[in-house]
Amino acid sequence: MRAEQTSLQDCYIIHDNLIIDDRGFFFESFNEQKFANVTGLNVHFVQDNQSRSKKGVLRGLHYQKGNHSQAKLVRVLRGKVLDVAVDLRKSSPTFSQTFSIVLTETSNTQLFLPRGFAHGFVVLSETADFFYKCDNFYSKESDAGINYNDTNLNIDWQIESTEMIISEKDKLLPFFDINETIFE
Repeated sequence: MRAEQTSLQDCYIIHDNLIIDDRGFFFESFNEQKFANVTGLNVHFVQDNQSRSKKGVLRGLHYQKGNHSQAKLVRVLRGKVLDVAVDLRKSSPTFSQTFSIVLTETSNTQLFLPRGFAHGFVVLSETADFFYKCDNFYSKESDAGINYNDTNLNIDWQIESTEMIISEKDKLLPFFDINETIFE
């Protein structure tokens, strides 16, 4: 396992060590001790989530507010997605900045997002199975988000808007207010 710092503070690309032979492959997708060694962060994950989506599905930009804020470690089990992170931490030097990466089933990479980030992805392949670990339990009352099409964030989703499939809930998410303090 190797960690690569992204352009956003505390947000890392995790490179997995794949062992390949004539039977197939093996890799350790997560090891808490190794993760702490390569990132310097102590994160204890408590919940795993998985979704399957078809091409054009955009999920996000989501986050959990307050005490229910979540750090996430995300990866693609099948297919290809554009994964997007937004730093919402007012005290961060990368506050309001975005980072995106294409994750695929063969890229052998994961993306770690610390607490205080919004997260979203769009499916670029025919289907995609998306998997993520969270360090805090989901709370419906703390569920929040930012509109995927926010001009302040200017995210290039790498897909035409006419091809996007977006839930009504996500279409109605508010736009980002840079003066609002979501996270310190």
